[in-house]
This record gives sequence, C-alpha cells and structure tokens, in this order.
Amino acid sequence: MVNTRREGGSAATLARAYKALKYVVYALLSVNIALFLNEEMASSAHAAPSGMDLFTVIQLFSATLDTAAWVLLLLLFELETAVIPDDRLVGKTQWVIHGIRLICGLAVVSAFWGYVGEWQVFWHSEILQVPACELVGQGWSILLDFDKFIALDAENCIALGFEIVAVTELEQVVATPMALNSAYQLGLVDVINSATWILVVVLLEIEVRLQLGGGVPQKFQRPFNGVKIVLYATLAVAAVYWGFEGEFLDFWDAALWLFAFVFIELNVFEWQRDLAQAQQAPD
Repeated sequence: MVNTRREGGSAATLARAYKALKYVVYALLSVNIALFLNEEMASSAHAAPSGMDLFTVIQLFSATLDTAAWVLLLLLFELETAVIPDDRLVGKTQWVIHGIRLICGLAVVSAFWGYVGEWQVFWHSEILQVPACELVGQGWSILLDFDKFIALDAENCIALGFEIVAVTELEQVVATPMALNSAYQLGLVDVINSATWILVVVLLEIEVRLQLGGGVPQKFQRPFNGVKIVLYATLAVAAVYWGFEGEFLDFWDAALWLFAFVFIELNVFEWQRDLAQAQQAPD
C-alpha cells in the first residue's frame, strides 16, 4: 500500500525548498546592485574626475542601473507567472505592472546605450608622447582593465614599460596596449550580453501576453524555444568568458541571472500546463 501522506509531505517539502532557493537567488541578485555600485563609484573617480553629465552617469553606472532594473523586471515576471492569479491580472493591477515594466524597460535600454558608450571609450587611443613617469603627480591614472584604475605614481610608472598609450576618450588615463585590448573585449561582451537579455525579456513578454490571451499557439512554441536556447547559450558563453578573464562579479552575476530565469521559465511552463489542464477539464 502506498503511503500517500508521506508522498504528499515529500512533495510539499520539495516545493518549499524550491521556493526558498528561488528567493535566495533573487535576494543575491539584489545584493549585486550594491556591489556594482561600489565598483563603479571607485572607477568613476578615475574615468571622469572633473564632473559628469547625465549620459556620463548612465555610461559609468550602467551595470548598477541595468541590474536594478532587471531585478524589478524579474520580480514582475515572478508576480505574473507564479504569484498573482490570472483573473486578477486585469484592470488596475495590470496597468500598474505594465507601468513599472515600462520604466524598467527604459532603464534597461538606457543601460544598454551606456554599455555601448563604455565600449566606444576603448576604440580610440594615441601613443603617449612623453615617458609615463613625467606625468606623476599631475592627476593621471592607469587603466588596468575594464572599470579598473589606479593612480599613476613613481613606482608603477616604471612597470608600465615603454609602449604606453593615452586613452583619448578618458581624462588623463594611460594604459598598455594589452590592457586596452582586454578592456575593449570586455566592453564588447557587455554590449552583447545586454542586447541578448533584452531579446530574452521581449520573448518572455510576448509569451506572457499570449498566455494571458489563452495560451501560446502550438505553431509558435517550437520557434520560441529554439530562439531562447540560442539566447541563453549566448549568455552562458559570456558568463564563462568573464570567469576566464577573472571578472568574478560579472561571472557571479551572470550565473545568478541564468539561475533566476530558469525559475521564470519553469513558472511559465507550469502556467502553460495548468492552463492546458483547465481547458481540457469538463465544464
């Protein structure tokens, strides 16, 4: 005889553990907002020491803006796909969710252009015309890697060697060609990653809208899934790249986001299954 009480208890325990894990991941992503803010505040002191306009602020704090907006979008998807019943996703509730989502979407697009701007910074440089050590004490900085700077001093200027370039789009910043190229590559990966996430959320938004309209048509389901596999694979490659480049915060953040959207995809799958079962049930 099957112990249905034990099976039911095990299922309930797994469900609670799953929900706890999901919300732990969401909480860790929220913590990353502060981590990115701390990192970008440190780099902004070197990248724009004389002041910043609005576009420069977006450019220098693009990761913070991006992460904050995405956390809000993630929570909205969680509410729509797993918390709020379908019959309540109407009227004022729906308009509030759509309004917040619009603001977050504008922030995500702004962050994308900020990433593009950061990447473009590393497009242009020129050979430094004087020895780096002659610039010590004049407020110059050294670019070590993307978003990583240190002040130029009498010790590290010698370690730079002779092949030094000035990063013309930044104020008083020098770099080795290797460091500049690494920053360029990391900036490009940021742009690709940001664009890919925008495509992911566009697909999810379409899927949620179709779901609220009665379900995703079967002919669209396979193309949807195929495109999402390609997009998530691109995001995984970006995460691995950051890991190999020693960018732990970017790697950690990317891994958490992939976990978070696995949960969202599972929510959507359960939602679709429940809707299909409801449609098949007798009146």
